[in-house]
Amino acid sequence: MAKIKTVFFCTNCGNETPKWMGRCPGCGAFNTMQEHIEKPAPAGRSKVAPVGITRAPQPISEVYSSDEIRFYTGMGELDRVLGGGAVEGSLVLVGGAPGIGKSTLLLQICDQLCRQRRVLYVSGEESERQLKLRAQRLNVERAQLLILSETRLSEILDAVEEAKPDILIVDSIQTLYHEDNESSPGSISQVKDCTMAMMQLSKQQGITVFVVGHINKDGNIAGPKVLEHMVDCVLYFEGDPNSSYRLLRAAKNRFGSTNEIGVFEMADKGLVEVPNPSQMLLEGRPEGASGTCVACVMEGTRPVLAEVQALVSKTSFNVPRRTADGFDFNRAALLLAVAEKRAGMKLSQFDAYINVIGGLQLDEPGADLPVILAVASSYRDAVIDHDLAAIGEVGLTGEIRSVSNMNLRLSEVARLGFKKCIIPRNGSEKLEIPEDLAVYRVRNLREAIEASM
Repeated sequence: MAKIKTVFFCTNCGNETPKWMGRCPGCGAFNTMQEHIEKPAPAGRSKVAPVGITRAPQPISEVYSSDEIRFYTGMGELDRVLGGGAVEGSLVLVGGAPGIGKSTLLLQICDQLCRQRRVLYVSGEESERQLKLRAQRLNVERAQLLILSETRLSEILDAVEEAKPDILIVDSIQTLYHEDNESSPGSISQVKDCTMAMMQLSKQQGITVFVVGHINKDGNIAGPKVLEHMVDCVLYFEGDPNSSYRLLRAAKNRFGSTNEIGVFEMADKGLVEVPNPSQMLLEGRPEGASGTCVACVMEGTRPVLAEVQALVSKTSFNVPRRTADGFDFNRAALLLAVAEKRAGMKLSQFDAYINVIGGLQLDEPGADLPVILAVASSYRDAVIDHDLAAIGEVGLTGEIRSVSNMNLRLSEVARLGFKKCIIPRNGSEKLEIPEDLAVYRVRNLREAIEASM
């Protein structure tokens, strides 16, 4: 008779050890080791993990592929993040904070998906009546949409075998449990076993599976890290609790880029796509105020304009304060040091606060110049023109360097009605400058500051 084995898993990285440790030897995190009891699998063939299926290796040139392997979900922003649409037979994990809109998003796409495909929506958190009420609020009523309120994995697999859906939506993976596993639902072993069953279902039968995952207090998807390794795509739904806008990002995507973002607005009847996020992020810009500048950054293949604000005030401490929201703190400290050394601003005697409006995270070099210009505007108390934007990377010697996709950025700047744009001189000879857009080509910080004020 096989013995019961006790191991410990790290909830942060999935590392496995035979005994408990205060610090994970894999990732170095503290107090993340959780006990897991591995029991021998019961004799006989299991419905969850079918055995006895043998497959012979075959040349990759003989593997059948089709151009129609992708299909649209009906949500253009979701299709963008997925890489151009969902992939047949893929396993997609959608995570986010409670109430952010994960279930709403997946129920809304059922309206479009059910026009050509059969969809089974399984909920372990809501009854059929509650699903019906939510579907009515979202105007989702299709005969091809099947709903099931169940948490037992075997019953869900039976329903899939009987209904034979093309798409399966599970809300959420933490509520499911495997009868052969005596751990409580949501535990490491249960989440891993249920996700493995979903992965086998998608790969063997070609069913596209969307799985909702809860997050822990650190903002990561709850459960073992191996959960994210098993799925094909990991999507994070983010948003400010005080704002109606939501951002959808891909942390992992085997079939597309992870640089794209999708923007939604939570309305009374569900999520509404925001095809022009730049206009949303620039809404309510103050006129005639110092300390603000517009940046143009690339989110994947999409240029996005965002407002950068800075506040520079005389410090009352021995060490001036530095705060950055929406911008990397270490990068902000570096840029402030460059501005003091190369542009003559005595920022060591001032507190500096940097903020990106709209909850956007600017993490690319093209946002360096707008940040310094906003700081310089607040330092001098001089107003930057309302119709001026800036693009460029700032080096340690104060030089302004070119960034990628300049033509796309300039086109977006001109499309939103801006008349002036500060760009790096190097590499600007072959750019296609839009009409009615005046560009100022600068070589260093001093030239950029003088051109903007």
